[in-house]
Amino acid sequence: MTDQFLYQPPTSPWLELVHADDHLLILNKPAGLLSVPGRLACHRDSLAIRVQRVYPEARAVHRLDMDTSGLLLFALGAVNQKPLGRQFEKRIVEKGYDAIVWGRPQPVRQQINLPLRCDWPNRPRQMVDHELGKAALTDMQLMASNGELSQVALTPHTGRSHQLRVHMASLGHPICGDRLYAGERWQQHPRLMLHARYLRLRHPEDGRWCEWQAPMPAAMVALAAQLTPEAQ
Repeated sequence: MTDQFLYQPPTSPWLELVHADDHLLILNKPAGLLSVPGRLACHRDSLAIRVQRVYPEARAVHRLDMDTSGLLLFALGAVNQKPLGRQFEKRIVEKGYDAIVWGRPQPVRQQINLPLRCDWPNRPRQMVDHELGKAALTDMQLMASNGELSQVALTPHTGRSHQLRVHMASLGHPICGDRLYAGERWQQHPRLMLHARYLRLRHPEDGRWCEWQAPMPAAMVALAAQLTPEAQ
């Protein structure tokens, strides 16, 4: 199924560099671009390939779904990749996402604790499985709504594939533009309305905390402008 989609990656901007130093890079990935190359030659264009043309020693530390935009971390060389990767493994890294979803989730603050596994006959879809699934935990907070659509802030505490997308769909509030989990409604929006806005981790050089943010892209800002902010 992953090899059947029509891949038309965006070319502008070609690279959006948020931060660079001697140890790591932070990029703002656009929706529609693979994080790393796919199996087929026609899926080779990716953020990793583009970055490595400028920084040959760059190595991806984590990934975002092709349809998700936002902050992505690259290590410069194996010496930095290992300690940065370990932070993800030990769940030291803090991540924050913005999403526009269908409906108005209730309660407005909740923790979603639903184990996930691959839905093999329908891969790359993932599914909730309380017997065989791996632990997956997400905090959700409602930020704004008009009843039909809502903006939510999502904080994943685990890094399962499609975690945020499946968790919101399981609540009955799939992310707008989600072609895998939103049913026919996904076609009503030009992209998946999910954005990796925030990233916080310890710098591999000296262990100091560093954080970066990337504002929501224009398509999501336009939708959010139609919503009424929720009292926090």
